Amino acid sequence: MHYVIVDVETTGGSPKQSKITEIAMYKYDGEKIIDEYITLLNPEQKIPEFIVRLTGITDSMVENAPKFYEAAKTILDFCDGCIFVAHNVGFDYGMLRMEFKRLGFDFRFPHLCTVRAARYVIPGYESYSLGKLSKSLDIHIEGRHRAGGDALATCKLFDLLYHKDPNHLSNFIQHEINPKKVNPKLDIDSIDELPSKTGVYQFYDEFNALIYIGKSKNIKKRVEQHLRNTSTAKGNIMMQEIARVTYEITGSELIAMLLESELIKTYKPLYNRQLRRSVFTYGLYDEVNPQGYLTLSVGLSSKSNAVPLTYFNSKKEANEYIRNRGDFFGLCQKINGVYPTQDACFHYSIKQCQGACIGEESTDSYNQKVENFIASLKYSESSFFLIDKGRNKMEKSLVWIEQGTYKGYGFAPFHFQQNAPMLWKRYIDIKEENRDIRSIINLYLRKGEGYKLVKL
Repeated sequence: MHYVIVDVETTGGSPKQSKITEIAMYKYDGEKIIDEYITLLNPEQKIPEFIVRLTGITDSMVENAPKFYEAAKTILDFCDGCIFVAHNVGFDYGMLRMEFKRLGFDFRFPHLCTVRAARYVIPGYESYSLGKLSKSLDIHIEGRHRAGGDALATCKLFDLLYHKDPNHLSNFIQHEINPKKVNPKLDIDSIDELPSKTGVYQFYDEFNALIYIGKSKNIKKRVEQHLRNTSTAKGNIMMQEIARVTYEITGSELIAMLLESELIKTYKPLYNRQLRRSVFTYGLYDEVNPQGYLTLSVGLSSKSNAVPLTYFNSKKEANEYIRNRGDFFGLCQKINGVYPTQDACFHYSIKQCQGACIGEESTDSYNQKVENFIASLKYSESSFFLIDKGRNKMEKSLVWIEQGTYKGYGFAPFHFQQNAPMLWKRYIDIKEENRDIRSIINLYLRKGEGYKLVKL
């Protein structure tokens, strides 16, 4: 397998408005560089002054350079049969896709991002920008912000990652959507235009019927996964039926989950009914054991008549949560069933359990700890706002809970916090609460990150 490692310099940061001023490509066979192609390109537009200061590439330097269409066949031949590699591949690959699109050609290759690969293969670095990561790894860049220097540094980084990863980075290759496998009425170019932001997306068939609703932190990436899903029969069928995609950016992951739940309940799309496995499969329950101690246990929510304290996606997730949070509240792992033993639990031996497992701690003392744990799971009768990311940098999102009841969500201008919290209600779109909504909010609160809670 061969890889073409690429870097481009451009007239700006937007593929739609910008053009390529320089391209460097190195062909790598898994051991060494076997070929290279580097050239300046005439962008047929003026290079902005700040770009000149950054790259050193001036209008006079590119005046007699080939225009993109004159270099296009050479670039295409060089990439033939290769995996396209770049540091922050979305930019370089996107620029080439746009340049070829202007020529009426659909440039599509499997591609790999060394930023993403590096975060997994060599975790723990403060920054994964090419300059800072190269410095941390003692990779010298000869000519920073020039295509040749940056591409060669990416080659050295790629070689390091390639030999360090046991799968030679195969798990990081992103395959393009195959136009022959999707609905012929689906505009593939519209998929390229989808935002890589948090929100909700909807799939429609060729008769304009809504067939699926989903949410994701990265709408574009998740939709592309659907359109490459040939691993299951139902996924394959749905992939072939998608003729149109719409979306709504929420910024906040919590609002994306709330909106998805609301829309699914309202429209009941075909594939949400067929494919949906309840995200609230397991519940956490409390009961008093024969010795008088309050115990916590995990069970299938569909098989219990009791109302769970909270919900989990899986039994493993539930047990890990009981284990970790139970330790924080001083709960006994034996009583909660996460440390099966006939004797005292392990934490008793290291003095992190006060002996409820062998009757040394009183039921009143222990049960109060369990009650404290239970209280931490719910927003009870509290009134508060959850402040989170907005749909853009100029706003924030708000979720309003009033006396323990979900009231709705909305978006406020960035400076809204200058006003008293009671005035924030004007930004809220009032909604109805149900079991799923309460569970979604409890699950999100349980994560304890990504939001700011302001009590009323």
